[in-house]
Amino acid sequence: MDKLIITAAICGAEVTKEHNEAVPYTVEEIAREARLAYEAGASIIHLHVREDDGTPTQSAKRFRECMEAIKACCGDVIVQPSTGGAVGMSNDERLEPITLLPEMATLDCGTCNFGGDDIFVNTENTIIEFAQRMKPLGIKPEVEVFDKGMIDMAIRLAKKGIIPTPMHFNLVMGVNGGISGTPRDLLFMVESLPAGSTFTVSGVGRCQLAMNTMSILLGGHVRVGFEDNVNLAKGVKAKSNADFVTRIREIAFTLGRETATPSEARAILGLK
Repeated sequence: MDKLIITAAICGAEVTKEHNEAVPYTVEEIAREARLAYEAGASIIHLHVREDDGTPTQSAKRFRECMEAIKACCGDVIVQPSTGGAVGMSNDERLEPITLLPEMATLDCGTCNFGGDDIFVNTENTIIEFAQRMKPLGIKPEVEVFDKGMIDMAIRLAKKGIIPTPMHFNLVMGVNGGISGTPRDLLFMVESLPAGSTFTVSGVGRCQLAMNTMSILLGGHVRVGFEDNVNLAKGVKAKSNADFVTRIREIAFTLGRETATPSEARAILGLK
């Protein structure tokens, strides 16, 4: 098996300090959380950004400030901006971070209910637009999927040459409105991936640890962090994203998987 790539999703767009006071908002807080996660063993920082009051934003200016601050304290870490943004944002707004030419960015491959009246909209034309705007910039998409049909969408678009191959997937398990975070469902998702793909597993909420551990055993990679879960255990809040990174790195070591450095992650993912 390849070495394990650990992605730290350090703040997301939905969790707040009311959920956990350590969730970062400011540039300084985001850089601190990225540094702690990197020092604990994360080779990718999956990045959403906030205004100082916690409001989600896709502003290229704010992303630049945060990315520069992260690079200043995290050496060669891979910074992966989200193009998901927050529910209700326009396509142009969501795509602002790609103007900064990151190595990777997310590409959501389907529409999903996010609870209540919230719908995360990604029509087929939206997916095509995002992929076509990333491709000439040399940005590798991380194909975000919340259900099996989204894998099928990515495969169809890859066959048309719209999404470059080999693809790297992020299998998001346990979102309200997406596929459940169970071993059966994760195995179904992994077995549905096209040959030659790599994959990361994100488990949301209480299923995070089980899904991450199963991914390690299946030869996949893992995403951890406040975006997906603010608690280390029931009633026990994490003090930092580094708590999640440290825990999963120790589990991986016990299971015989070494952790990839950023340079090793680039080789595994085919980044230039």
